[in-house]
Amino acid sequence: AVVSTQSTGNLSLTPEMQRLGGLTEEALQTHFDEFFEDIYVELVDKYGPIEELNICENLGDHLVGNIYVMFKREEDAQKAVDGLNNRWYNGQPIYAELSPVTDFREACCRQHETSECTRGGYCNFLHVKAASREMRHSLGVDTYGKGRHVAGGKRRDRSPRRRRH
Repeated sequence: AVVSTQSTGNLSLTPEMQRLGGLTEEALQTHFDEFFEDIYVELVDKYGPIEELNICENLGDHLVGNIYVMFKREEDAQKAVDGLNNRWYNGQPIYAELSPVTDFREACCRQHETSECTRGGYCNFLHVKAASREMRHSLGVDTYGKGRHVAGGKRRDRSPRRRRH
């Protein structure tokens, strides 16, 4: 079962935001990796195993801030919807609902995956941002295409640089 979450604003920085804020590519990726790790670890720890996690970097109103999580069990997806609708992240409310999407291959922009999308962040297909290879490895996550994150093994503990006390 798939949970779709949305915030009133983008929960993570996008390349367009980077240019406005003057962040380097490296700083942007580090910020995104920390965001990805926070989301991934919390979802797995609180709600259950994940099959796929997709974080959009689109700018269009209907996709900005969207995260799509496919849980292995339907009851875990429902727990996530119930729990996330009472949450805020980075000062933004989270709105979660079950999604009818079961195959993200059709929802993702193929041109974006080959860096050829001419519509940019306003494309109507998902532009999924990829976590770094190091972050994916530390969490035991694989990717398909440019950024679709799929469970690739046993989840590891939070990275040493970000361990919470």
